[in-house]
Amino acid sequence: MRVHVVSDVHGSVDALARAGDGADALICLGDLILFIDYDDHAQGIFPDLFGAENAAEFIALRTAKRFDEARRLSARLWAGLGGDPRDHIEPIVREQYARLFEAMPTPAYLTYGNVDLPRLWGDYLKPGLQVLDGQTTEIGGLRFGFVGGGLRTPYRTPYEISDEEFAAKVEAVGEVDVLCCHIPPAVPELLYDVVARRYERGSEATLAAIRRTQPRYALFGHVHQPLYARTRIGRTECVNVGHFRGKGVPYVLEW
Repeated sequence: MRVHVVSDVHGSVDALARAGDGADALICLGDLILFIDYDDHAQGIFPDLFGAENAAEFIALRTAKRFDEARRLSARLWAGLGGDPRDHIEPIVREQYARLFEAMPTPAYLTYGNVDLPRLWGDYLKPGLQVLDGQTTEIGGLRFGFVGGGLRTPYRTPYEISDEEFAAKVEAVGEVDVLCCHIPPAVPELLYDVVARRYERGSEATLAAIRRTQPRYALFGHVHQPLYARTRIGRTECVNVGHFRGKGVPYVLEW
């Protein structure tokens, strides 16, 4: 059995269309849309609305952890557009989702990332795509569990939830052979992004579940350039499957 795993697609339609080549199935761990690109300031929803120069300033403030200034800049830009920001964002998000879900290989098993909008996914699903969040499924004789979204942070991305809600989804998944999450377990070396030079949030509940149940694999994304891409916790191989927008190559899981 051969399964390809991707995470942090962030608008990479062409690479996503090829991600299932040679595989029996594809797993996608979320972050399909591209709101802002820290490497290319002209790409994403933010520069589409406000231009690359404003995107570069916004990125610089957030990178420096000057979150209040970043929010003031954002508020000023949104005020210039007028109306509800969602009315400006949603048409662009829908356009991205339409292209991404059309390109998505089948069969595929998906969960949400922290920058996704779960309420919109149902409008674009096609036969052969299964969305799981706090749920399990069998693939090739192994039990896979899926936990989507991220934990609350100063970045206030769309699908951030409380620690309690996240932990409840981890508990609902229970014992599995492969645990698939968007965010990593709370292991410092898995959480530090060496390019952004900051720690992302990881899940203590996921870490506790790995220690308790010892799945064969724990797969995740979210941290684009991690200090460590993999580590072991007991018998569990913990793997960051990679920043798909940056690499364009899926992680390969075979058994």
